[in-house]
Amino acid sequence: MEYTADEIIQYVREEDIKFIRLQFCDVYGAQKNISIMAGELERAFRHGIAFDASAVHGFGTEAHSDLLLFPDPNTLTAMPWRPENGRVVRMTCSIKKPDGSIFECDTRSLLRKAIADAKAAGIEFSFGSELEFYLFKLDENGERTNIPYDHAGYMDIAPDDRGENVRRQICLTLEQMGIIPESSHHEEGPGQNEIDFHYADALKAADDAMCFRNVVKTVAHANGLYADFSPRPLEDAPGNGYHINLSVKNDENHIILPSVIAGILEHIKDMTLFLNPTDESYKRFGKNKAPKYISWSSENRSQLVRIPAAAGEYRRAELRSPDPTTNPYLAFTLLIYAGLYGYKNGLYLPPVSDINLFSAEKSVTDSYDTLPASLDEARKAAKHSGFISEHLPERIVDIYC
Repeated sequence: MEYTADEIIQYVREEDIKFIRLQFCDVYGAQKNISIMAGELERAFRHGIAFDASAVHGFGTEAHSDLLLFPDPNTLTAMPWRPENGRVVRMTCSIKKPDGSIFECDTRSLLRKAIADAKAAGIEFSFGSELEFYLFKLDENGERTNIPYDHAGYMDIAPDDRGENVRRQICLTLEQMGIIPESSHHEEGPGQNEIDFHYADALKAADDAMCFRNVVKTVAHANGLYADFSPRPLEDAPGNGYHINLSVKNDENHIILPSVIAGILEHIKDMTLFLNPTDESYKRFGKNKAPKYISWSSENRSQLVRIPAAAGEYRRAELRSPDPTTNPYLAFTLLIYAGLYGYKNGLYLPPVSDINLFSAEKSVTDSYDTLPASLDEARKAAKHSGFISEHLPERIVDIYC
């Protein structure tokens, strides 16, 4: 349902809401916010709320430091963990320059453009997120330790799985905020958990992924725990992945999806930097179900792209290489454009790889191209990519490279 600024202002007055958090993220997807009083909301909608961009990584310099936040009325959400007295809501914002133009490093606006370009071509994308995270104990000073909350394994149950109640609290909080969890379970690592979302349109799916990380960290801290989304929290344990499920809304017979996947496979090396933006990201590849080779298959979890067992509207492609440090707005932007490239050019999928690439002989794996093996390799691929330069502003590419 679409809401207007006036409807949101009226709601805030009627519900006696005192504080509005205006949220955005930097180019790496780190969440930021500024809190305003309810009386400032009309000004925020009409003229924006200024902030010092020079203090946000990659956003500006002291000479050009003013940017403005404009809240999106369709993202209004109550923050359930805040007190009933002096209620707090949040809205996600677009970022503009003082002259009214969109700020080039506003990755949410980049995603909106990608959605519009895909719609102009006659297709719409949906995304579902599967995010993994570790829960670690806090010490007596409230600082994180490297002691996992439990030592359970994949889909174990309580009492071995001590994260059960924490995941339950996370899911109920998400539901209160209009985000629909699909499933949750303990993952393979000690203290490692996964929560999967129901699919949504691209913008909501990215907004939800950003909100999810905030909710998980907040609920974990309330339980005396630290939630770690980094790619490899423990050297001798599985890393955290961010499996992105992608489908095409207007593709009832799944005619478009193969070309979309083919486009993603063709450009995956160029976009890996933005899906895996840290040194640690590359320690996952090739082990513990994290892919290394550029391949696809049905149901096979050693592949880069997997077509899970599903039917009808749930038929989708699962990209298994990203990790939770990715900025979901950038990730979805690039996946849309790569998929659009495959669709417009009528690309065909390469031969299916129905083998276990983790245990296959070298003579077999040598025939497959690989993902970048390091952050430096990924930077080089992105820097020299015509695909990346066509779809991302030079400034963002420079920051990442």
